[in-house]
Amino acid sequence: MELLNEPIQQKSMILCCICGISIEPNPANMCVACLRTQVDVTENIPKQATIHFCKGCERYLQPPGEWIHAALESRELLTLCLKKLKGLNRVKLIDAGFVWTEPHSMRLKVKLTVQAEVIGGAVLQQVFIVEYTINHQMCNDCHRTEAKDYWRALVQVRQRATNKKTFYYLEQLILKYKAHEQTLGIKPIHEGLDFFFANEATARKMVDFLSSVIPCRYDHSKKLISHDIHSNIYNYKFTYSVEIVPISRDSIVCLPRKLSHQLGGINSICLVYKITNFIHLIDVSSGQIAELNASLYWRHAFNSICDPKQLIEYTVMDIEQIKFKDRKFFPGQGTISDKHVIADVWLVKSCDLGINDNLIHTRTHLGHVLKPGDTALGYALNDSNINDKNFEILNKDLVPDIILTKKNYTNDRAARRRMRNWKLKHMLSDKDNMTTDNNDYYEFLEDIEEDPEMRQNINIFKDRMKTIPIDTNELSDPSYPQITLEEMLDDLAINDVEVPYIL
Repeated sequence: MELLNEPIQQKSMILCCICGISIEPNPANMCVACLRTQVDVTENIPKQATIHFCKGCERYLQPPGEWIHAALESRELLTLCLKKLKGLNRVKLIDAGFVWTEPHSMRLKVKLTVQAEVIGGAVLQQVFIVEYTINHQMCNDCHRTEAKDYWRALVQVRQRATNKKTFYYLEQLILKYKAHEQTLGIKPIHEGLDFFFANEATARKMVDFLSSVIPCRYDHSKKLISHDIHSNIYNYKFTYSVEIVPISRDSIVCLPRKLSHQLGGINSICLVYKITNFIHLIDVSSGQIAELNASLYWRHAFNSICDPKQLIEYTVMDIEQIKFKDRKFFPGQGTISDKHVIADVWLVKSCDLGINDNLIHTRTHLGHVLKPGDTALGYALNDSNINDKNFEILNKDLVPDIILTKKNYTNDRAARRRMRNWKLKHMLSDKDNMTTDNNDYYEFLEDIEEDPEMRQNINIFKDRMKTIPIDTNELSDPSYPQITLEEMLDDLAINDVEVPYIL
C-alpha cells in the first residue's frame, strides 16, 4: 500500500513597501521595523509629568483635592502616576511598573507597555518610559497646622476619679487598636487628654470607639468660626466632651436601692472586680454578679465609697469554704459567679500580727486563691469615714466589717518592679507622660500581671533595658503568675523592632 504524503503548504511572502525585505502579508504591507519608524502610538501620551508631595504629612496629591499616603514603588503610587497621563485612554495598557531611581533624586520612572491599532488594522505594541518629577507642595492640613489653626474637631476625654486605673486601661486599648492614628495632636490636660482632628468624621469615629470599649457618655457642641455669605459656606469647630465613669477596678460602691433590685436583688455593697465596656460588680458575701452598662449607670449615678488608695493589708489566719448547699438563695436572684468560691475567713491586720490576737471574721469571694498564711488587701468599712447618701440609709448590721479585694502576692513592691522585664507604650512622649511616677500606674501594671483576661486586650513589649532576673526568692509564692525562664530568654524583638510580649 502506498502512503500518500500531504502536500506541504508554502506561505506566500510579499516585499515590504519601504525596505523591500520579504515578510508575511499584513494589513500595512510593512515590516515591524518600518512600521515603528512610520507610526508612533505613544505620540499623544506625555513622556514627562509632575506629581505633588507634602513633606509635612508625607502624602501625595490626587487631583482635584485629595491627599493620599503611598509608599515608593507601591500599587497606590503607580495608580496615581497612571492617572496623571491624559492620553492613556486612547491605547490599550498591557503592563506598567517602576524603574529604579535614587530615592532622593525626586524623580520617578514608570515603564509602560501599550498596544494600539495602526494602518490597516494592524496591532502595534510599544514600550516607553515616563519620567515624573516630584514637586513639594504643602497640603491644607499642614497649612492650618503652621497657622496654629490646625484642628476642626476636638475630643475631650475626662475621668473625675481619684484612681486612674480605668484611664490607663483605655490608653492601652487606644494604642492596640490604633484609634489615635488620625489625630493631629494629643495634649495632656488635668484629669484627661485632648485629641485634635482635622474633621468631624474622624472625631466621631474616635467617640464611637471610646463608647464601645469603656463605659462613658459624651456631649456634642459646635462653634461658628466664619461664614461666607456669597457661597453660603459655614466654617465650624466641633467639640466632643467624653466623660468616663468615675469608678475604677477594686473600688467599693454602694448601689441605690432601686438599682440593686433591678440587678436581681444584689447587695447594695458591691465590689468592682472588672471594667470593660460594662461595670462588673460582685457581692463578696454571696458571689452574685451583675453587669452595669453606661446608660444604666448615668441613670442611677453613684460614686465609689472606698478607693484602692484605702486598701489595708491583712494576714489570713484561717479560711473555710462554704458548701453550695449551705449558701442562701432566693427567688429572682441574679447570676452567681462560677469563677469565685465563697468562704469564711478569719483575719488580722499585718501590722498587728503578733501584737493583737483578736481575729476578725468576714466572708470573701477569694476562697479559691487564699489559704492560711497568705496576705490579702481589703477595706475596713467599720473604720472608714463614708459620706454617701445611699450608704447612710442602709442597715449597718448588714454591712460587713472588712471586704477583701485581692490576694497580695508580694510585700516588696520595689523588688517586683525590678523583676518586671516588660513595659507598655504610651501615646505621649516621656517628658509629657507623667504616669511612670504614679503609684496608680504601678498598681495597674500589677493588675496586668495577675489577670490573664486583662492581658488579652493589651500589647506588652519586652524591656531590653532590664536584665533577666535569675534569683526569684523574693517572689517564691507558687500561686504568683510567674514567667518561665524560657519565655524570658525568648528573643521576641528582631532587628530592634518591638513586638508584643506574651506573659
